[in-house]
Amino acid sequence: MVKREPKKVLLRLDPAVHEALAKWAADDLRSINAQIEFALRMALKQAGREPNRLSGPSVPD
Repeated sequence: MVKREPKKVLLRLDPAVHEALAKWAADDLRSINAQIEFALRMALKQAGREPNRLSGPSVPD
């Protein structure tokens, strides 16, 4: 199986959003990057816009 290289994205956040995200990530024992991806996957699932195949940790129902 070939590992796909993750896309790199520059992201600008409001400092208060970053702080809240950092606290959430720490509570879940994740990096901020992993927490952003987790939140995006949850949003995609909720919006019914999941890609056909998502690699990595699953999003809870």
